Amino acid sequence: MRHINRLLWICFLISSAFPINFLFAQPGVKTQWTQDGNGYYKAEEGKILEVNLLDPNHPTVFLDEATLTPADSSTPLSIRQFIISPDRKKVLLFTNTKRVWRYHTRGDYWIYDFNKKQLSQLGKGLPASSLMFAKLSPDGTSVAYVSKHNLYMEDLTSHQITQLTADGNDRMINGTFDWAYEEEFGCRDGFRWSSDSKHIAYWKIDARSIRNYLMLNTTDSTYSFTIPVEYPKAGQNPSACYIYVVDTKTKENKKMDIPGDPIQHYIPRMEWTPNGQSLIIQQLDRRQQESHIMLCEIKTGTTKNIYSETDNAWIDIKSRWNDDDPSGWEWIDNGKAFLWVSEKDGWRHVYKVDINGKETLITKGNYDIIGIDLIDEDNQKLYFSASPDNATQKYLYQVSLKGGKASSVSPLSQAGTHSYRISPNGKLAEHTFSSSTAYFAGEVVVLPGHEQKLAAAIQRDLPAGTPKPEFFKITTADGVEMDGWMVKPTAFDSTKRYPIVFQVYGEPAGQTVTDTYGTGFNRLYEGSMAADGYLYVSVENRGAPAPKGRVWRKAIYRNIGTINIRDQAMAAKEILKWNFVDSSRVAVWGWSGGGSSTLNLLFQYPEIYKTGIAVAAVGNQLMYDNIYQERYMGVPPESQADYVKGSPITHAKNLQGNLLYIHGTADDNVHYQNAEMLINELIKYNKQFQLMSYPNRSHSISEGEGTSAHLARLYTNYLKQYCPPGGR
Repeated sequence: MRHINRLLWICFLISSAFPINFLFAQPGVKTQWTQDGNGYYKAEEGKILEVNLLDPNHPTVFLDEATLTPADSSTPLSIRQFIISPDRKKVLLFTNTKRVWRYHTRGDYWIYDFNKKQLSQLGKGLPASSLMFAKLSPDGTSVAYVSKHNLYMEDLTSHQITQLTADGNDRMINGTFDWAYEEEFGCRDGFRWSSDSKHIAYWKIDARSIRNYLMLNTTDSTYSFTIPVEYPKAGQNPSACYIYVVDTKTKENKKMDIPGDPIQHYIPRMEWTPNGQSLIIQQLDRRQQESHIMLCEIKTGTTKNIYSETDNAWIDIKSRWNDDDPSGWEWIDNGKAFLWVSEKDGWRHVYKVDINGKETLITKGNYDIIGIDLIDEDNQKLYFSASPDNATQKYLYQVSLKGGKASSVSPLSQAGTHSYRISPNGKLAEHTFSSSTAYFAGEVVVLPGHEQKLAAAIQRDLPAGTPKPEFFKITTADGVEMDGWMVKPTAFDSTKRYPIVFQVYGEPAGQTVTDTYGTGFNRLYEGSMAADGYLYVSVENRGAPAPKGRVWRKAIYRNIGTINIRDQAMAAKEILKWNFVDSSRVAVWGWSGGGSSTLNLLFQYPEIYKTGIAVAAVGNQLMYDNIYQERYMGVPPESQADYVKGSPITHAKNLQGNLLYIHGTADDNVHYQNAEMLINELIKYNKQFQLMSYPNRSHSISEGEGTSAHLARLYTNYLKQYCPPGGR
C-alpha cells in the first residue's frame, strides 16, 4: 500500500522530537501471554523474561543468557521473536533475521526443549537465514517452516528434515507470498498446521506470468546491475493462487477444488476449522467486490460456499485486522460460529456467522467499529474500539456476544486515542493513551471497570512553549464537512498574515487528522515550523479510512486523484478566507499517496497552491500494483479513463508554482519510473522544477549514511526559499 505505515510514522514523529524509547513488534507478532493471562514474556538483553502486569519492574527470568548461548558460541542468541508452546515445554527462537521487502521474516530458528534442557538449531543444511514462519505442530513433535519457497517439516527427536514441496522457486511460491499479496493483503505466513498435526494447509502462488520490474543499481559496483521485482501492474493479471493440503505422513499434496479462475481471484484468508477436517477460506474476485467464505473438505478437496457479500465499491478485508496480519479465524460457540466484519449496512460492524452461514449483528448502531480488541467468550463479551462522535479519536467499548447496545470502557472524559493490550482472561489490560498534547504508556487497568491498578510508566506532555494543535471542522462549497488540525506560529499575531503549509495524504490507506501525540509535528523540517512563523494544517478528505461510515470512505471509488483532490482544494479555499492566512504563500507536501495528492493539487489547482514538495509519489496510477489500484479504481481497461483522469502526469502541463520532486531510485513500492514519466511530461511543456533522486533508497528513503539529515535540510531550505516564513 503506498503510504508510510501510520504507526511507524507516528512513532518516528514522536521519537524524533522527544527522548522516548519505543519498541514495536512487526506485523503478525503476537504477545506471548503467561498461562494465567496476568503477564507476558519479552526478549531483552539475551534473556527471555516473564513480566507480571501488576509488577512490571520486577520481571523473572524465563530463559537466561547461559541457556540461550549455543555450545559453539560465547554469546547468547540475539532474539528477534519467540514462540512458547502451549504446554510451556518448548520455545521457538527466531534470530539472525533478514528483511523480505518490508519486514524481517526470514532468518535462523532454534528450539529450546525444557525436558531435555537442550538448545538446538533447526534447518541444519539449509541456507543460513533462509527459514520463515517456523511453527510447532500442535502435538509438539515437529516443526514446519519455509525455506527458499518450499515447505519443510523437521522431527524434533531425530531432527530429520523432510521436504514437503519440491517445485518452489522465486516464481512458484509455497507457504508464503509474492510481493503484491504481502504489500496489499498483509499476507506473509502462508501455511497452517491442522489441530491433529496430521496435515499442513498452505498457499501456492504461481507468479510465473508476472513480469519483473527491474530496479537499476549503478553505485555499488563498477558496472551497473538490475534488481528484479516480480510486480503486477494495474491492468495486468495477478498471480494464480491455490490452496494445497499435504499429509505429513504420506507426503501427498492435494489441491483444494476452489471454484473460479485462480488468476482472477484472491484468497487473502485461510484457516483450519476447529475439527481439523476442513479448511475455511475467504475468496475475493479480482475487482474485490465479491467475497465468498467457503469450507473445503480435505479428504475430497470439494468446496462449499457458506457466506457471501457484495459491494459496488470494494470489500475492505483490512478494516478488521489492526496488526496488518490476516491470520487466524475468530471462532466462538465451540467452533460452530465465528465473528466477521462487514460494512453491508453502511457501517463497519461485527457479525456472528454460524457454520451454515446464518448471521447475527453483534454491534448495532450508526457507528463504525475500528478494530476488535478481545473476544472474551467466558464472560460473553466482545471488546472493540470505536469513536461514534469524533472520527479523530478512538475508545474501547464492550458489547454482549449476543448483540445489543455497546457501552464505553475508556473514560470518555479522557479525550483522545486509547489503545489496549488485553490479557486473554479479559481481566487486565495494558493501557496506552495518546492525544495531540499528551502521551502515556504502561498503565494497567482492570476490566471492564477500567480501574487503575498500576500507573503509567511513561508520561509526556508537549514541552513548554510548544503550540498545541487546534482541531476544527470546515464545510466546503460542495457541502462536505471535513476534520482538520492547525498549529499556529509560536508568537501568533492575529493582525498579521502567515504562510500556510498543508500536509496531505488523501488516499484510502491512511489518516492524517487524528488526535494522537505527534499530530502537528513535521519530521522533515529542521527546527520548529511554529517558531519560524508557519501555519501548519491538515484536513481529511472523503475516502480516508476514518470511522465516518461506508459512504464517506467509499466515495473515492474510481475517484482517486479527483474527488479527494477537490475536497482538499475546496477546504483550502475556505481556510484561505481566514484573515491571518497569506494566500500568496501556500505550500503543500506529502509522501507516497500524499506525494501524488501534492502533485495533483499543484497541477489541478495552481491558483491555490504556490509551492509543493512531493516525496515518492505515484505519477501515473497505471504504474502501481494491481491489488491496491484495482481495489479503488476498478480494473483496466474498463476504468482506464478514471486512471488517466486521476493521474498527476495528465495535469502536469498546468504547473505554475514551485515543485520539488523527491524519489528513491530503489523504491520497490512506487517505482522510480513514476518520477521519470512525470519528468518527461514536465519537460514536454517546459515546466521548470527541482528534482532530488536518492540512489538505491527505498520507499522510506531512509537507507545510507546521512540520508535523513540531508532530506530534512533539502525540504527545509526549499520551503523557506519558495514559501518564506513569518507574519507580514
